[in-house]
Amino acid sequence: MSHEVVEKNVGLMAILILLVISVGGLVEIVPLFFLSETTEPAEGVEKYSALRLEGRDIYVREGCYNCHSQMIRPFRAETERYGHFSVAGESVYDHPFQWGSKRTGPDLARVGGRYSDDWQFAHLYNPRDVVPESNMPSYPWLFENTLNGGDTAAKMAALNIAVAATCSKCDLYSDEEMANAQAEVEGKTEAQALVAYLQGLGTNL
Repeated sequence: MSHEVVEKNVGLMAILILLVISVGGLVEIVPLFFLSETTEPAEGVEKYSALRLEGRDIYVREGCYNCHSQMIRPFRAETERYGHFSVAGESVYDHPFQWGSKRTGPDLARVGGRYSDDWQFAHLYNPRDVVPESNMPSYPWLFENTLNGGDTAAKMAALNIAVAATCSKCDLYSDEEMANAQAEVEGKTEAQALVAYLQGLGTNL
């Protein structure tokens, strides 16, 4: 087939372009499903506790991901500011995935343990009390809303299904952990759950 035939036939050109993109995508993506670095937990990475799992759901519900990524790219400017670059094995328990590059606020992949719980609570209640130039909104209702844990076990069961499908060496929730989940979170405020989630981010490296 000559170039002339392709160049004069828009439909054929579109089909060939899609074919090349599809093959290229498969060559790039499919091997990732079989690499241990992307399908096994990194050293020190553990599944979320019941309270941290609830905190992660609150993080997603409140749209924190719209301003804060959890992906440190391997560039000097980023590693000097945030720490070790992100690796896929850190996120094997994340469904939905939290990687991305949108940053109205700082990256949170290594925020765990960098600030005290009290600082985190103050920052959630009114960010400008601790960072005067912050444009982050306040979240006072997180201190008023409490968790009842009624659906925490169901969330764990759903996460077991998602994790088992992508990670053969990941630690799944046991029946005992799911049975005790409600007692672990019941009565805790949403702020406590969110801070527990944040304080565990990136502590494995």
